[in-house]
Amino acid sequence: MGVLVGFIALFATVFGLYYVHITNRNKERMALIDKGADASLFNTGKEGETSLFNWNKVTLKIGMLLMGVGFGIIAGDVLHSMGAMENGADYTSMVFLFGGLSLVLFYLIDRKKK
Repeated sequence: MGVLVGFIALFATVFGLYYVHITNRNKERMALIDKGADASLFNTGKEGETSLFNWNKVTLKIGMLLMGVGFGIIAGDVLHSMGAMENGADYTSMVFLFGGLSLVLFYLIDRKKK
C-alpha cells in the first residue's frame, strides 16, 4: 500500500511541476505579446534556426549513461561472482564508475564535434 501511495505522490508531483511550467510559460508569452515584443522569439525548432536545446545530444547522453550503468551492473556481477569485492560495494562502485566513464566519453565526443 505504501508503494502505491508513493507512486501516486511521485506522479502527482511530476504532473504538478509540468502544469506549473506550462502555465507560467504561457503567461510570460502573453505578457511579451501584450507589451509588443517580437513574437519571433517563440519560433524554436524551425529549419535553418539553431536551438538552445538539442534533442540529439540529450538522447545520446542518456543512452550512453544507461549503457554505462548496464555495463556497471554486469561488471559488478562479475566481481561478485569472483569474490573480489564485498557484496553491495561491487555493484554500486561499478555502476558509478561505468556511468561516469560514459559521461566523460560523451563529453569527448561532443567536444570533438565542435
